[in-house]
Amino acid sequence: MMEVIYQYAWLIPVLPLFGAMLVGLGLISFNQETNRLRQMNAAFIISLMGAAMALSIALLWSQIQGHASYTRTLEWAAAGNFHLNMGYSIDHLAALMLVIVTTVAFLVMVYTDGYMAHDPDYVRFYAYLSLFGSSMLGLVVSPNIVQIYIFWELVGMCSYLLVGFWYDRKAAADAAQKAFVTNRVGDFGLLLGILGLFWATGSFEFDVIGDRLTELVRTGSLSNVLAVLFAILVFLGPVAKSAQFPLQVWLPDAMEGPTPISALIHAATMVAAGVFLIARMYPVFEYIPAVMNVIAFTGAFTAFLGASIAITQNDIKKGLAYSTISQLGYMVMAMGVGAYSAGLFHLMTHAYFKAMLFLGSGSVIHGMEAVVGHDPALAQDMRLMGALRKYMPMTATTFLIGCLAISGIPPFAGFWSKDEILGKTFEANPFLWGVGWLTAGITAFYMFRMYFTTFEGQFRGNKSEIWQRLKSPQGMAIVAGFEPAHAFGPGAMTKGELEATAEHHHDDHDHGHSEYPHESPWTMTLPLLVLAIPSMLIGLVGTPYANYFEEFIFSPNETLEEVVEKAALFNPNEFYIMAGGSVGISLIGITLASLMYLWGKINPVAIATKIKPLYELSLNKWYFDDIYHRVFVIGLRRLARQVMEVDFRVVDGAVNLTGFFTLISGEGLKYLENGRAQFYALIVFGAVLGLVIVFGVT
Repeated sequence: MMEVIYQYAWLIPVLPLFGAMLVGLGLISFNQETNRLRQMNAAFIISLMGAAMALSIALLWSQIQGHASYTRTLEWAAAGNFHLNMGYSIDHLAALMLVIVTTVAFLVMVYTDGYMAHDPDYVRFYAYLSLFGSSMLGLVVSPNIVQIYIFWELVGMCSYLLVGFWYDRKAAADAAQKAFVTNRVGDFGLLLGILGLFWATGSFEFDVIGDRLTELVRTGSLSNVLAVLFAILVFLGPVAKSAQFPLQVWLPDAMEGPTPISALIHAATMVAAGVFLIARMYPVFEYIPAVMNVIAFTGAFTAFLGASIAITQNDIKKGLAYSTISQLGYMVMAMGVGAYSAGLFHLMTHAYFKAMLFLGSGSVIHGMEAVVGHDPALAQDMRLMGALRKYMPMTATTFLIGCLAISGIPPFAGFWSKDEILGKTFEANPFLWGVGWLTAGITAFYMFRMYFTTFEGQFRGNKSEIWQRLKSPQGMAIVAGFEPAHAFGPGAMTKGELEATAEHHHDDHDHGHSEYPHESPWTMTLPLLVLAIPSMLIGLVGTPYANYFEEFIFSPNETLEEVVEKAALFNPNEFYIMAGGSVGISLIGITLASLMYLWGKINPVAIATKIKPLYELSLNKWYFDDIYHRVFVIGLRRLARQVMEVDFRVVDGAVNLTGFFTLISGEGLKYLENGRAQFYALIVFGAVLGLVIVFGVT
């Protein structure tokens, strides 16, 4: 029975592709009729993803039971000794990734029904979602690097369509272009790396490339410098897809897309593809220490960079986007220090709690739009929120679970995976551990800053007369209760007085149609509640006492016996010291956030004023966007203008000059062509006479 499932595993990427094609053709051919059957189309696409999810779970269960890896390929192209196969491959890593992608995509699709209910392009969004899911699933089952590259580009194209979904908004169109162009930079490096590795090893299969490259370097047939270069070029692909430094700039802008796609891109699909490719290319990377160091340091710096920017973000989705960059940095760092299964364990736990956090932020925005209208600048600004726990209890509870999980508080999922990464990093490089440890504290701080300003305190969204003050640099002082604001009464955050003020105060504001936000519909809250379960419990499969995850997912260069032997060496005291350190710094971060944004004991604006340059650095995203705009956007425009000048003056000039000479000579010759034989004879006689004179003189 199990063997039959493997023979039909190709259906997993094909089912969502079929749904996307059918609905897409319907939109092209019978647009109005297809749009009229909104819910039917949505149910069709969701059920196809559900079928893919059921198949994926069956495959994962079969792999857990000990079924051998299964690969099925057919020859795609052949020329001489060159053979390229396409097909699908199911092993432990692919089975796990299939379940992560299909479960998150399925829940996001259910959620989309509530979130996009009033959008006229509801059906188009479902078609794109289905195509995106299909591309990612195709990437996961790819047996070689060429097929991965094909689906890699498809994922990039789908992200372009989805980030720019509301293309009539300039910000969304610009964000889609930025994501696409930034990813092209990384993909160009990846393509060069693939071609370089093929030139050196003559293969596109992961393990074959790894073995042959190691052998070539060992025997001196290939210089170590070239091996390092090819591997780093391949790593450029994950740097762009997983938003690592220096190509991290596209991810926060990608927030311009609808929130469900933010959850899908940032949790389980596009950004996970980068870490997945590093895992697939592990046989190549692992034996090149220089490349492993580059990967580890890139990840560590990105983790710190993302966290340091997230501290000052006031847009709830932007804060989560920088948090994603930071968490991806952890995964990449883990891969670089050789903690293969720890990196993939964090990929899995992060997929669930980050999807829940993004969908939670979407639920908040949905509730806020009822009060402040459909302006993203208002609906997503945490300074205009507050006290939402009272109005949106389910969203608040699940968001709090997500904050505890990402902050690494036991027994939530994020604690086990983050702690395993930090433990393995400490063994490999204490400096990188220090960066990761500090980042863990910053993460806890900015996540609880987000939670407290959004869900605790007083609701500020219906006080339109103080919006301008809230959105000014002093806004956070009002939120924390340090600056009395009209409509909050004197004493600002004194709870009893504030609640009394809130009850009696009714504003006339034209923006929304409701005084307070409301809980989202069940299609949005149900996926949140479902995602809360793995966010709390899934970490228990990877505890250091009984690490089932590591026994299932381990480096391709290790055997199960070696993994079990290593697990037997587990020292509980070391674990308690390391875990105590990481939980300790997280609790310090949470306490600081509480003192600033919940109890109003520390004024965040006063601190920001004291360290203004650092605050400005974080607020302006380390100035990366400005530098890239100056150097690349303006610089390339200048270069393009100069090339255009050369084209206009030199190339066009030469062509136009040739044409001009042809025209003039033609015009001149026209008068000599009169059809009289005597005239022609005279010309011939004149020419001969001229030649005689010339040669006679010489």
